[in-house]
Amino acid sequence: MSKFTSAVKTFVADENGVTAIEYGLIAALIATALITAVGYVTLGLSTAFSKIQTKMSIP
Repeated sequence: MSKFTSAVKTFVADENGVTAIEYGLIAALIATALITAVGYVTLGLSTAFSKIQTKMSIP
């Protein structure tokens, strides 16, 4: 029984998996922020080029 108790204590004290999960969550958050930012930049550029096209096409 002491081997089982020792194994459980070792498993609970091991933080390697927790750190990997934290890094994964941080990476997912950064990816979400980048995707959102690229979407806004794309929308802004599209609007800007549409305005330029409109101004250039009017004689």
